[in-house]
Amino acid sequence: MVVGHDEESFAEFYEASWRPCLRAVAAATGNMAGAEDQVSEAFARAWSAWAKVSRHPAPRAWVVRTALNVGSSWWRRRSRELPFADRDVAALESQGTGLDVTVLTALRRLPSRQREVIVLRVFLDLDIRTTAEELEIAPGTVRAHLSRAVATLRDELTQTDVREEDPCPTTTR
Repeated sequence: MVVGHDEESFAEFYEASWRPCLRAVAAATGNMAGAEDQVSEAFARAWSAWAKVSRHPAPRAWVVRTALNVGSSWWRRRSRELPFADRDVAALESQGTGLDVTVLTALRRLPSRQREVIVLRVFLDLDIRTTAEELEIAPGTVRAHLSRAVATLRDELTQTDVREEDPCPTTTR
């Protein structure tokens, strides 16, 4: 079987991008099984639009954004059918993603736009301009969301560290 240029370039992109995209979507959603489904669907859509996606300035961001949109659409369609349940972020750590449960829990508490900015800037290492383009917001808005998200995460994770310390240390006389 002869592999065409498009097939070869997509296969290389898929191989190099699957894991980072999955980590980003899992971090944004807190649901590994759902993230796997969403990322699979996003890659299927990327393949069918590969001529366009391959020229995109940040194809991984395209996949992550598409995956998050797939998840939003799924929840919108089922919102009347199923009660919205809390997502089990502890399951993510056990599945070898390398994502810390404490950080994921803190991420899930952020507003969705701040979470999306963190995912694109930190997990995919996109610059401010590209993140703004992907989210269709101004670069200054990206900076504001990033600043607020980092401050919130810092406060929450610092409080978690303090709570984990021994509240009643023994003293010696």
